[in-house]
Amino acid sequence: MWGEKKPAAPAKPTSNVPEPPTPVTQVTPELYKPSTASAPPPVEARKMSPLETSYPATTSSGATARLGQSLHFKGEISGNEDLHLDGSVEGLIHLEDRKLVIGASAKVTADVIAREVVVYGNVKGNLQARDRIEIKKDGSVVGDLTTARIMIEDGAYFKGSIEIEKASAASGDSESSDSEKSFSRATKGSTSSSSS
Repeated sequence: MWGEKKPAAPAKPTSNVPEPPTPVTQVTPELYKPSTASAPPPVEARKMSPLETSYPATTSSGATARLGQSLHFKGEISGNEDLHLDGSVEGLIHLEDRKLVIGASAKVTADVIAREVVVYGNVKGNLQARDRIEIKKDGSVVGDLTTARIMIEDGAYFKGSIEIEKASAASGDSESSDSEKSFSRATKGSTSSSSS
């Protein structure tokens, strides 16, 4: 151990090309100043225009969602804001306490439950509105309607039955029993009307 010699490191091959000089950086007192700021510089606050803001997490009661003309939706739509449809929808639309507007270019093949329904386009399916249903002059509905109030403009197309429900607060039926309510609903007649 003590008397053993270590093998010598292999010699580097020599070449006639000189190595490039190593750059030397000089440290001057101006460059070497310790940082005294512990916090980042302040950011200037500015008010963003409505076009720059992102969509809010919650919507106000006056907000209306829109399904555009080129969009096609298959399935169930439910929510807690008003909805304006211009595209096509197949399935179920459930907006119990909100207003649904079916635009002139809309094609809806769905059952609808909403507070209010206004139809400018084409609907195939049953409409149930707690407050009212309106079918505008170019609107078309094929299906049964259940509502407290109805308005069908001249020129509108409708094929199906209409059931007018009495509002319990307006009619004073709050003292009637559940069996009387179900009996009166079962005996109501339905009205069919169609115009072309």
